[in-house]
Amino acid sequence: MPEVSRKAALALAASAAMALLATACTGQPDSSGSGANDDASKETTVNFWHGWSDPSEVKAVTSLVAGFEKAHPNIHVNVVGNVTDDKINQALRTGGDKAPDVISSFTTNNVGKFCSSGALIDLNPFFKKAGIDPEKTFPKAMNEYTQFDGNRCTAPLLGDAYGLYYNKDAFAKAGIKAPPKTWSEFEADAKKLTITRGDGYQQLGFMPNYHGWETQTEHYFAQFSPTYFDSSGRSNLAKDPAFEEGFTLQKRLVDELGGFQKLEKYRATLGDEWGPKHPFHTGQVAMQLDGEWRLGMAEEAKPAFEIGVAPLPVPDDRADQYGKGYLTGTIAGIAATSKKQNAAWELVKYITTDTDAVVGFANDIHNVPSTLDALKSPKLKYDPRFRTFLDIAADPNSTTTPASVNGGQYLVTIQQFGYDYESGKAKDLRAGLARTAQQIDTDIAQAK
Repeated sequence: MPEVSRKAALALAASAAMALLATACTGQPDSSGSGANDDASKETTVNFWHGWSDPSEVKAVTSLVAGFEKAHPNIHVNVVGNVTDDKINQALRTGGDKAPDVISSFTTNNVGKFCSSGALIDLNPFFKKAGIDPEKTFPKAMNEYTQFDGNRCTAPLLGDAYGLYYNKDAFAKAGIKAPPKTWSEFEADAKKLTITRGDGYQQLGFMPNYHGWETQTEHYFAQFSPTYFDSSGRSNLAKDPAFEEGFTLQKRLVDELGGFQKLEKYRATLGDEWGPKHPFHTGQVAMQLDGEWRLGMAEEAKPAFEIGVAPLPVPDDRADQYGKGYLTGTIAGIAATSKKQNAAWELVKYITTDTDAVVGFANDIHNVPSTLDALKSPKLKYDPRFRTFLDIAADPNSTTTPASVNGGQYLVTIQQFGYDYESGKAKDLRAGLARTAQQIDTDIAQAK
């Protein structure tokens, strides 16, 4: 399974399940006793732990590290791959010569835990010393999801952008000339593309249910630009009208396309998200909300139609923001237990800010580059349709989900309410949002 596929499938679950990290000392550059007093110009070896496992992914990491070692011949990198967040967390607590100096994680939802526990050091002083401005280096949303409460304990290492895939042949047959840009256009197209057969479907325009493939609440809500927490850190779920609007429009689409039960019955007959029988690949679903990796997977399945790619539609009153989307990605950080933090910083700086390194890795892994310069690089190699995801990543209106002290638990709680609301179990939306917000606040308070 491609790295991005596994990441998208497991990130939320991994975040919810991960135990809180034990408190660890936080190092700063050139600070006595911090662990960052090593001389990065001397011969040394740093340990780099990552989660990639597919042979092509491992080859890409090897190439990335080789480029670093060529640029820094005195710093050698011992690479340990196919490592889960659980193993990383244990190593960050215990430390030792074999523990990681640099880590990468697929789970941006864990940034709040990494930062608040002190398991990873604050990189802000390192960026400042290097003369690198993160706000001018990384796309806005990526810059946001790599920090928590002012602590920038991680840096972006490639990203994922979400957009809309559509069946061009089905569009032409239905008389639809272009992908929808607004939610009302999306609704109309989804209904026009839906062809019923008996008590089921011959073709479904779009699978709106939250149990669908990537149709999670945070992916939908990114188009409504919600504010998840207020200035005091409390859940904004019941106060920001973006959430009510998002839940309302999704539920309306569920009802318009046949209702929750009918859709769920159909979904149960369809292929899984990661195999060649994914319902978008087979033409059973005409539009699909998904990440940039879907293009390669869909083409590998050799569909009997032409695939179109576009940004996900926006609410009608935000038509001027069409082109944005949801962003997430891989992160890199330096262990607080590391005794080689200055050398480790050289590696982190290279793999996250060197334009050619980021471009080369993006080309090899087929992810979205994570710096603004890399997104514009003429050295990028991609299918012309992939340009859509590069533009989404660079769009300042694109959003992400903020870090929390208990990771992505608040997203799990919101998603659970989504299941209850779309199925009709929860009927009072505003009351449900208020209860869900209260639960989020309680969970966060208990995690502190």
